[in-house]
Amino acid sequence: MKIIHCSDLHIGVETYGSIDPKTGLNTRLLDVLRSVDTVFNFAIKNNADIIIISGDIYKNREPSPTWQREFARRVKQFSAAGIPLVIVPGNHDLPGNETKANSVEIFDALDVEHILIATKPEVIRIDTKDGPLYVACCPWPRRSSHVDIPVALDDLSKLGYGETPFILAAHLAVSGSVAGTEATMSIGTDPVVALSDVANPVYDYVALGHIHRRQVLCEQPPVIYSGSLERLDFGDEGDDKGFYEVDIVPGPAPRKVTWQFHPIEAREFITFEFEINDGDNPTDRILQGIGDTGDAIKDAIVRLKVSIPESMKGQLRESEIRRALAPAAAVKLAVEVRRTARPRAAGWSSGKAMTPLDALGRYMEINQVPADRQQRLKEYAGKIMEATP
Repeated sequence: MKIIHCSDLHIGVETYGSIDPKTGLNTRLLDVLRSVDTVFNFAIKNNADIIIISGDIYKNREPSPTWQREFARRVKQFSAAGIPLVIVPGNHDLPGNETKANSVEIFDALDVEHILIATKPEVIRIDTKDGPLYVACCPWPRRSSHVDIPVALDDLSKLGYGETPFILAAHLAVSGSVAGTEATMSIGTDPVVALSDVANPVYDYVALGHIHRRQVLCEQPPVIYSGSLERLDFGDEGDDKGFYEVDIVPGPAPRKVTWQFHPIEAREFITFEFEINDGDNPTDRILQGIGDTGDAIKDAIVRLKVSIPESMKGQLRESEIRRALAPAAAVKLAVEVRRTARPRAAGWSSGKAMTPLDALGRYMEINQVPADRQQRLKEYAGKIMEATP
């Protein structure tokens, strides 16, 4: 039995994108849609039994009509292939008010063939071409629902079906998982469950969503985050993106299970970092560091992080830098200005009273204004103060 597992599509993410002249759509939207096409086409070509999408179909809970249209087109085409598709809604799919429909519930309302949406913790029986499969589904827990997730997971696990393959599909934060920002999921606003809550031996496979970095948390049973399909921001820089192909041999438990990650050609995110110091020519230093990177940065999203003294910021020739990065799809220039502490004029911190002319004189001394210019400016300042009532 062949299962395709993916998650976190986030259709609608358009950061660093531009309008594609051929389609009128944002290029980042097209990136995600190409990745979805890759998964669906692979499933059809390789005669998969089922696809599991473990949540976060859209960027937010109120997707635009354009995002909905593009995903619905693909769902309709996939439905025609006769392969079941199970969607377990994630936090980006669910409204705050549980009386409202989630963003993918429309497929249930239209009764689209072979498409199943899990709206609550439940076990769904699916008759695939290679026999029955039970999927325990655990959508993202709304705070308003007051669902005790560990209890719900325990209840689901008790519904094992002997010789019938049984998997868990959930959109959850599991303790010990590593996010794209290198932070371990253990604290914060997300409800976090223990690995032991999902790594139940009754399951043949656990298909997780929510964390964007793919990772195998456990091998017996396999507990796997497939990660986001596309690189969504610089937190995904360097991460492989794609989906898992899972094979379960039917029969008495324990069943033989194998899994393989299939990478997708996601758009590259590349960061260059420079620390500019006194004596450097800022622009030349950056151009030399970028070097001949035309092929490497072609169609990538590039971030240039520059740390530079305040006195040298004006020497950055941004237009030249951007020309050197022209092969990139988008360029983000992040300049950190290092400010130097200004010396405080004598008398200003001692509580000693200073006249306006004294203060002007000390200011010009600190800034090394030539003596003849200091004298002229003092004369002008004196005249202005005399004329001021």
